[in-house]
Amino acid sequence: MAQVSINSDYSEWASSTDAGERARLLQSPCVDMAPKSEGEASPGEPDRGTTSTLGAVFIVVNACLGAGLLNFPAAFSTAGGVAAGITLQMGMLVFIISGLVILAYCSQASNERTYQEVVWAVCGKLTGVLCEVAIAVYTFGTCIAFLIIIGDQQDKIIAVMAKEPEGASGGPWYTDRKFTISLTAFLFILPLSIPREIGFQKYASFLSVVGTWYVTAIIIIKYIWPDKEMHPGDILTRPASWMAVFNAMPTICFGFQCHVSSVPVFNSMRQPEIKTWGGVVTAAMVIALAVYMGTGICGFLTFGAAVDPDVLRSYPSEDVAVAVARAFIILSVLTSYPILHFCGRAVVEGLWLRYKGMPVEEDVGRERRRRVLQTLVWFLLTLLLALFIPDIGKVISVIGGLAACFIFVFPGLCLIQAKLSEMEEVKPASWWALVSYGVLLVTLGAFIFGQTTANAIFVDLLA
Repeated sequence: MAQVSINSDYSEWASSTDAGERARLLQSPCVDMAPKSEGEASPGEPDRGTTSTLGAVFIVVNACLGAGLLNFPAAFSTAGGVAAGITLQMGMLVFIISGLVILAYCSQASNERTYQEVVWAVCGKLTGVLCEVAIAVYTFGTCIAFLIIIGDQQDKIIAVMAKEPEGASGGPWYTDRKFTISLTAFLFILPLSIPREIGFQKYASFLSVVGTWYVTAIIIIKYIWPDKEMHPGDILTRPASWMAVFNAMPTICFGFQCHVSSVPVFNSMRQPEIKTWGGVVTAAMVIALAVYMGTGICGFLTFGAAVDPDVLRSYPSEDVAVAVARAFIILSVLTSYPILHFCGRAVVEGLWLRYKGMPVEEDVGRERRRRVLQTLVWFLLTLLLALFIPDIGKVISVIGGLAACFIFVFPGLCLIQAKLSEMEEVKPASWWALVSYGVLLVTLGAFIFGQTTANAIFVDLLA
């Protein structure tokens, strides 16, 4: 029986609207692919996209920046101060950029257009399935983080509206965190998650960009001109241990993870060349680095070791400028959750169809029932977990470990497999160097993932 792949051949999806949507969702919400008419391209000739080099830089930056920004000041505190945080980010940036270039190289070599397709084609069935499962779990965990962020910001806004003092308990039932998160989720997120189309995604991208830059600007301004009631805790100048530095890695991985979206962005370019792509991702990562460093350094120096895992929670509730930042973050998360859910649902749908050995169905009724059921289960599980895991730092730590797999492990495996498939009898020195570098990437990613998993099991769950 032939295997069914969720994105095996674009021509196979032409007869099914829902299938075409799944294929698009597994690309990037912002990618503009040139439409291909029948007979336009020769069988072996790749399609040309419509995205300019500058546009590709913007899309990669947009894919990189997001809610992980709020956790960077706490990551600087965990790493042991400004010097340790900067050194760690600069060191990891080299590997992050190289992973993006490796993925583009393997995409070009395999003629595949999405992250999981590249892994499937280069590394084989088992690794491809593991990659799809990792994407589903990662999007699921990020949706949990988004709901926690909504609760964090609403707590502060409601405290001002209800005129309650900071940290007060025993307020009216309608100000309870669990009630406000649930109400917001059922009123806004669930209705946006059920439909088959996501035409609002362009507005979500705009809100994410505006919100991220505004939050960064406010944190920097508040550091330069602090409010009188804000008093920083201890300002660490060195890490307590090497393990403390490593504990900050998941946050950095979560913040810089744009690798899953990078493959379709590369293929959407007018000139999808490795050299051009190297310049694109380098420029994009430098911009993201500036934003994350500005937020991390200024947020950490403002509050010191007392900084909250969600830095906006450290600011007074009455601060109007910060309240606007909270509103931006809530709006951004409300529209970003459905997009991530769609991507995760698409992967789950593909895994299910492949497991059952079923062709992509054209029966709209069955597709609708399956879609609604998947959405309800996904939504309710993420909501329940968000209600009982109030600390966003723990969630980001876990999904940051998965982000390390997308940044290091899978690109490293792709590089190793691509070089091993070369048929030269005498291997040049560069061949051995690239294979060794692939092994280094896999080892680094496995270490970060293993560490975060061990912390989640033996520290958080058993505490």
